[in-house]
Amino acid sequence: MSENDPKNRRRPLKNLPPERFQPKVLLIWLAIVAAVLALFFLNPGKVKAPAQLNLQRVVELAEAGQIREGLIRPDTSGGRDWVVVSGETTEAVLTSDSGKTAFFRASGRLTDTNLEKLQKSQKFTEQPATTLLAQIASQIIPFLLIIGLLYFLFIRQLRNAGRGAMNFGKSRAKLLTRDRDRITFAEVAGCDEAKEEVAEVVEFLKDPKKFTRMGGKIPKGILLVGPPGTGKTLLAKAVAGEADVPFFSISGSDFVEMFVGVGASRVRDMFEQGRKNAPCLIFIDEIDAVGRQRGAGLGGGNDEREQTLNSMLVEMDGFDTTEGVIIIAATNRPDVLDQALLRPGRFDRQIYVDLPDLIGREQILRVHARKITLAEDVDLAVVARGTPGLSGAELANLLNESALLAARRNKKKVEMQDVDDARSKVLFGRERRRVMDDEDKKVVAYHEAGHALVSVVIGDDTMPVHKVTIIPRGRSLGSTMYIPTKDTYNYAKRKMLNRLAALFGGRIAEDVALNDVTSGASGDIEQATKLARHMVCNWGMSPLGPIAYGDNQDTVFLGREITRSHTVSEETSRRIDAEVKVLVDESYARARQIIVEHRVALDKIADALIAHETIDGIHVKEIVEFGEIRSPIVREAPAAAPKPDERSGKKAADQSSAPDTLGTPTPAPHPA
Repeated sequence: MSENDPKNRRRPLKNLPPERFQPKVLLIWLAIVAAVLALFFLNPGKVKAPAQLNLQRVVELAEAGQIREGLIRPDTSGGRDWVVVSGETTEAVLTSDSGKTAFFRASGRLTDTNLEKLQKSQKFTEQPATTLLAQIASQIIPFLLIIGLLYFLFIRQLRNAGRGAMNFGKSRAKLLTRDRDRITFAEVAGCDEAKEEVAEVVEFLKDPKKFTRMGGKIPKGILLVGPPGTGKTLLAKAVAGEADVPFFSISGSDFVEMFVGVGASRVRDMFEQGRKNAPCLIFIDEIDAVGRQRGAGLGGGNDEREQTLNSMLVEMDGFDTTEGVIIIAATNRPDVLDQALLRPGRFDRQIYVDLPDLIGREQILRVHARKITLAEDVDLAVVARGTPGLSGAELANLLNESALLAARRNKKKVEMQDVDDARSKVLFGRERRRVMDDEDKKVVAYHEAGHALVSVVIGDDTMPVHKVTIIPRGRSLGSTMYIPTKDTYNYAKRKMLNRLAALFGGRIAEDVALNDVTSGASGDIEQATKLARHMVCNWGMSPLGPIAYGDNQDTVFLGREITRSHTVSEETSRRIDAEVKVLVDESYARARQIIVEHRVALDKIADALIAHETIDGIHVKEIVEFGEIRSPIVREAPAAAPKPDERSGKKAADQSSAPDTLGTPTPAPHPA
């Protein structure tokens, strides 16, 4: 059968891992063999050799009743009347030590009279004569067993170790089983544009003549680029599943080894396997581990990685797509890849797999919801609208957390309340029930009330307040949660100024209501400073004009050039700092004016938080508009009640230690 036969081309390779040399197992077996040899061939010091007697002396001892047990067996070397007598005495008649057993042995010609005397004593048993072959076998078989055991231990282990050394340079690509691991485009959602890009690869693998007839060439390599969790690996598997061809999967880190040249050998073997199984797909995940820019970064390059990359570049130039071998690679760091790897003729096409939009998130949720029993009140469109910026992997995790939460609550179906609680856990962190005294609760309540009040008064419809709580979540002692009503693609200056004012609402509320400030606003101040600097330096939202004043300093350890730098003059730096301070001061003054004008509403929101711990955004809006809460407040059940013996009398956490996210308005997409 030739290699071009389709049946032979689709025959899966059996890449069995070589057995490793295990020295611990070998040492155990050596100890067992040594113990057996010592048992059979060594004579312990406490066991004395049998005393040599003549046959007449043995007959006398037998007549006197001093033989405890004996054995008579013919001696084939001496004729018919020659025998060997052995046994032990009942008393210590052969040694000076009284009370100890003495063994004896005698050989010679035994007369019929003496034989009758031994037989009358009823202490001797006769053993039939053994053949010479049986004697030889009894002497040789133990040695053969020992030699065979040593061969099994030493030779087989060394052979397997040598086989592993020979396979050290072989490819570690795994061949996915098409029947069990098959994935189709129906199981991939949220990336319609990327699926359209790779759909022609599927058509080429099914019907190559359709493209070659027109003189076109299919891309040799396809590079999938996108944030983690967006489904790059899943999309590559779906291409192989739709085309029904072998799918080899390997990670970029599997090429790099301690010894120079091993990675290059594995690259050559991987492409050789692909040619033997053509048409097929070779998927290299995290290719940035081996394809980083050569000769850049602090400390120069890595010889092994560069040799591997050179081999990959040569192999991608050395094969033709008419062979049916297509390379698909994935990375979330395309900026550190070598330019020779990205040129046409190698990775001809780059497909960006972005975070899913509103429609894509709903499609992803419906795909993962097939395996979960959902109640009728669960609206996946509402869930998708409330999860902007989440990747496909995070959406799958959200539904899984919902199912686990419903199971803990002994429900038969996942309800909308379970999904909402799981979303809060995934986005904002799990609740941590800390025992806080009245003073700490009051500080946190006014802080979160300030954030919520400023946000509601400003009235940003695209970023409404979803929930306000003083229950610790993640690293914060309290949270003001925002859920956008739509996906954000551009950041307007008006919205950025609104965000700056909302960030300062917590600190101003502490100052106005309590005549003091705490360290709880450290995270808010940090975010506000970064946001204002981005507005001035990157987005041109200041009188300095549309000029980029960013640092543009990269990490040289990640394959960056050391000489890359961007500097500004000292005068420009002072003007940048002045403009940043103007934005911060204006937003601070705006937030302070809102809180002073709505002081009564601030107190009512804080009192509601102290009483109920968690209120919804609609309750804050009702307090601002009507002066009271009109909608019912649903009190959430605590996730885990605190133990009095462990937390009694202890304050919550010192606010100077880790409340740097106190009141941070998340999970809105951070403009930075």
